[in-house]
Amino acid sequence: MRAAVASVCALLSPLLLAASLQAQEPERVVRGLDFEGNRSIPDEVLAAAISTTNSSWFARAFLFRWLGLGEKRYFDEDEFRRDVIRLHVLYRRNGFPNAEVDTTVRREPESVFISFLIEEGEPMLVTSLEISGLDSLPPWLRRLAVLDLPLREGERFNRYLMQASADSIERRLRDRGYPSATVFTGFEADRPSLTARVTLDGDHGTRAVIGEVEVVGVNRIDTALVRDLLVARPGRRYSQDELLLSQQNLYKSDLFRYATVSIDSAEFQPGADTVPLLVQVNESRRRRIRGSLGYGTEDCFRGGVAWTSRNFLGSNGRLLDLTSRVSKVGVGEPTDWGLAEGICSSSKDDSVGSSLLNYNFGATIRRPAFLTATSNLSVSLYTERRSEFRVFLRRETGTTVTLRREQLRRRIPLSLAYNLNYGRTVATEVSFCASFNACTPEVVDLLRQNRVLATLTATATVPRVNNVLDPSRGSIKSLEVAVSSRFLGSAAFQQFTRVVADAAWYRPVARDVVLSWHVRGGAIFSPTVDVATQRGSFIPPEHRFYAGGPNDVRGFERNELGPVVYVVSKGEVDSAAAEGRDIDPEEVQVSATGGNTLAVGNVELRIPSPVFGSRLRLAAFVDAGGAWQRGDRTPVIRVTPGVGIRLSTPLGPARLDVAYNPYRLQAGPLFQFDAVGALLPVMGQNRFVLDRDGHFTYHFAVGQPF
Repeated sequence: MRAAVASVCALLSPLLLAASLQAQEPERVVRGLDFEGNRSIPDEVLAAAISTTNSSWFARAFLFRWLGLGEKRYFDEDEFRRDVIRLHVLYRRNGFPNAEVDTTVRREPESVFISFLIEEGEPMLVTSLEISGLDSLPPWLRRLAVLDLPLREGERFNRYLMQASADSIERRLRDRGYPSATVFTGFEADRPSLTARVTLDGDHGTRAVIGEVEVVGVNRIDTALVRDLLVARPGRRYSQDELLLSQQNLYKSDLFRYATVSIDSAEFQPGADTVPLLVQVNESRRRRIRGSLGYGTEDCFRGGVAWTSRNFLGSNGRLLDLTSRVSKVGVGEPTDWGLAEGICSSSKDDSVGSSLLNYNFGATIRRPAFLTATSNLSVSLYTERRSEFRVFLRRETGTTVTLRREQLRRRIPLSLAYNLNYGRTVATEVSFCASFNACTPEVVDLLRQNRVLATLTATATVPRVNNVLDPSRGSIKSLEVAVSSRFLGSAAFQQFTRVVADAAWYRPVARDVVLSWHVRGGAIFSPTVDVATQRGSFIPPEHRFYAGGPNDVRGFERNELGPVVYVVSKGEVDSAAAEGRDIDPEEVQVSATGGNTLAVGNVELRIPSPVFGSRLRLAAFVDAGGAWQRGDRTPVIRVTPGVGIRLSTPLGPARLDVAYNPYRLQAGPLFQFDAVGALLPVMGQNRFVLDRDGHFTYHFAVGQPF
């Protein structure tokens, strides 16, 4: 007995001694945590894989420690030793079997500074990637299942990417009728030669269709409406993607705060040719109110209030939305608070709209699942005043009827909208004179009077991209046709057909390197304008084409590329003539008039940044294009190259683009105005040209340019 007790004490003594020594060690705050030698795995990934974490910046900064701010993380010797093992495991799973991890630790009375010294060694490469078990599938499905897998032959053997490849094949098969599809992974690693052979063995199971659908959780809403919103319906081929789309439809209807569409695991039998579904929902509140506030350099302060009533006039899912939005708060009458001389100074130069508040008040009734699960109908009544900076101001009251539908097989969103409004467009006298040969006050007043405008607009989009926010493969194409005709209710003086086509393609040329290109073209067809007899067609400025900006030809500012006119005071013209000098460019204002034809093309190469490559990308691009008035002027195409930076965010890439522009602004007529506001062309100045300020243009935006 004594011998047994002695042996137990002998075993526990080192542990008790270590615990005693550790108890005597003072608590130290981690004030430095660095990684050195890691070329293949970023610091943030290594930091997430270990238990020891750095304190917050305020707790580390020498000048701020005494304030007691920031979160302090304390050093744990045992976890620190385990962290070395964790990093070894992480590197082996990432394809570095010979990686070595060493540490340096500098201890101070209350602080500790840690460095992990990593020697990665040579990586293990995949010499063979075999995929089996898919031979009985159709050839097109086999090709789709193995397209662009994360793990590839000739690249580093990464076990995480191996599993991601298996998951990708499983997901693609389950999206196309195989709910029980499973892919097993296996590999043979030869450490001396640093090679690995990987096998992915698939079992696709039985192809199945949707069976019974059970709905749980409805209260006020009719169960039939929930079934109507489902894309996955009895008899359709099973698709995991359609289950997700059905769930999205339930959320987009705005009738539910929670919704899931999944396989009813209690009733599903693996290998069966039918799949039962379980739909669980939790209804939203009957009413909702929301608001927003914002600021823009051209709109100054802006805000909005909206109120929604769900299940309006029954239990069939109708929604009533009441909305209100205002902008130019602080610079526009009647809310002019004098901010145009301060933080909203850019808006004071807007000659057609800066003196008025922009607003929109509307009421909309929406009906989800109209005719089909992916169709919805909305009817709106509205009154608004809106403007385009330095181009036009539009006041109108009208109604809009919109039918939206998405095809299930091809996933092509279709939209058909009829808009009937009564209002008028206010543009600069220079714009009227240059675009419509209306250079006298009586003719300009004729164009500015209230008219009825009715348009029927059809749009179709063909999205074929792997990521909507940041695509790297595929294409997206769209077509929009808008018709304004007296047969639709439009005034005889406002008839035109507007066609816009847009297409973008994305191709990976190497891992994380994407080549993309984009084309956009548009044309407006209308009778010739004869203002005197009111025959022909007046194309409202809001329907004309403008070029330049962050999403087309980035060497130009917004609306700067295309037909423009220049205006200057008569006093400056007379003074320049008397003194024998040129007109002072600082006294000349520029106004975009827009055109009836548009052509834009872009090519962009996106590559990972040498640092923070997972979040940061670099871009090089060339943009070309222009907008012009067909028949009156020769097309002017400008080419501007540039470079950019892309930072990944949850809303899409935040980007800064810098483009080089060696061109002047486009030539246009110069007009003069006198003290009473009369506008007349300046003799001999039909081709006036104004130089741009500098050769570089900067754009900051969120989302890819195309």
